Amino acid sequence: MTLQLTRQPRTAFSLRRIMRHPRMMEYNRLFALVAFTNLVLLVWWLQTGVLMKGTSVQLDRLGDIALANFSLGILVRQQRVVNFLFWFATRIPTSWPLWIRWRAANVFHFGGLHTGGNTAGSLWFALLLVGMVHNRAQEAAIPSDLTLGLTGVMLALMIFIIMCALPKIRARNHNRFQKTHRFGGWILLALFWAQTMSLAHDFALSPLEQPVTWALTLITLSVISPWLTLKRVKVEIVKPSGHAVAARFNYGDTPFPGSSNAISHTPFGEYHAFANVPKPGESGYRLIISRAGDWTGAFIDNPPSYVWVKGITTSGVARIEVLFKKVVYVGTGSGIGPILPHLFARDVPCHLIWSTRSPRKTYGALVDEIEAHASDALIWDTDARGKPDLTLLAYQALRDTGAEAVIVISNQKLTRQIVYDLECLGIPAYGAIWDS
Repeated sequence: MTLQLTRQPRTAFSLRRIMRHPRMMEYNRLFALVAFTNLVLLVWWLQTGVLMKGTSVQLDRLGDIALANFSLGILVRQQRVVNFLFWFATRIPTSWPLWIRWRAANVFHFGGLHTGGNTAGSLWFALLLVGMVHNRAQEAAIPSDLTLGLTGVMLALMIFIIMCALPKIRARNHNRFQKTHRFGGWILLALFWAQTMSLAHDFALSPLEQPVTWALTLITLSVISPWLTLKRVKVEIVKPSGHAVAARFNYGDTPFPGSSNAISHTPFGEYHAFANVPKPGESGYRLIISRAGDWTGAFIDNPPSYVWVKGITTSGVARIEVLFKKVVYVGTGSGIGPILPHLFARDVPCHLIWSTRSPRKTYGALVDEIEAHASDALIWDTDARGKPDLTLLAYQALRDTGAEAVIVISNQKLTRQIVYDLECLGIPAYGAIWDS
């Protein structure tokens, strides 16, 4: 198969290659925006001297800005906030210029605010500890030993949590990442409350009069919220092969296309989120789970009768499809799971390219469902035909069908490659990122 890709003028193409490089993706731009904003504030405060009162550091300013950053980092990942962000971004009608919709569809990069806010908050918190030590060195009675000790322990815990969340460490030790983020975060939140009470005692203030108390209350409610919906539900497993299963749920929740739910074998165990596959006219939903590690392997080899579901149905990448008049979906393997509900619902005209090994042998009757709802789908059997050039296939499909955008559901490396190649050609392309 041969196809000549239409290139942009050399200068424009080169600039686009730089601006659309994965390291320049919106996630990193949002992280940089948070970092730059905090840096500007720090320089301004240092120049105006508002951080000092005589020889003492103004601890309240450092504490407030640290908590403001933590609030941003934590609340932006709250499921209801995530759903609101997607709802707001997808209010833009398809009659608006493509360049506006192109940008709005990057809403799923909100994780840059999460990491940016928490990283900046930790750095401000480190300055808070330095300020406390400085004030005590000036023979000030405040902060107390208890406050100073709590702050030191909290900073050490923050550093540990951040280290475990670094991409390479997180990828190698996902279980450890989940445990440190959850249980370490809970301990840290409790220590924040203890520190707040200790500071209020140090300065002889009522906690109810302090903004930090209300910010912590909001954060605490945000952290507790997903666990209030925790439930043990029955699951029916259809196992077409040893590589993949379809898990069916029907406990009164029929989610919307483009959403996901998190499941676990135990209430406080390791949770994994999978794309929901509802079908019009049917209650409940399915999850397509393929072998991709120890947890999914154990799930397939020993299918459970019950699992735990936490939180509410949460928007995912593919929900952005409504911003476009027509889209091309590119999926590999179990990446068909997040695409299926959109094929079934047909809220937006779409064309499917699905590359996988022995589709019927691996996914069974699921292939018949796909063909029934997407008769023009290109299902590429990699066992029979080898690995395709998915960028080329996506470009051709977009040209032939008149689609406006491409949505890729695959592994991280291939997703980034296809998205980058297409964006360099001036085509709106999207794919889940590691923190989306």
